[in-house]
Amino acid sequence: METLMVKGGSKTELRFFKSLAQKMGLKAKLMTFSEMEDVALANAMEKGRTGVFVDPNEFLENLIPNESKD
Repeated sequence: METLMVKGGSKTELRFFKSLAQKMGLKAKLMTFSEMEDVALANAMEKGRTGVFVDPNEFLENLIPNESKD
């Protein structure tokens, strides 16, 4: 399944595209910016999932600058 996202200038234009898509038998949904962020975050999480366990302490140690490493 592929998705087409259309960012329009006005609500009228977006409603037109939604109506047109539905008349063509396609699913269409108007999304808020927050909903788009949620979808993007979910996609990024899925893409970054490796199935490899990461030790939380080791991960946090790598995030925090350690002066002794210099």
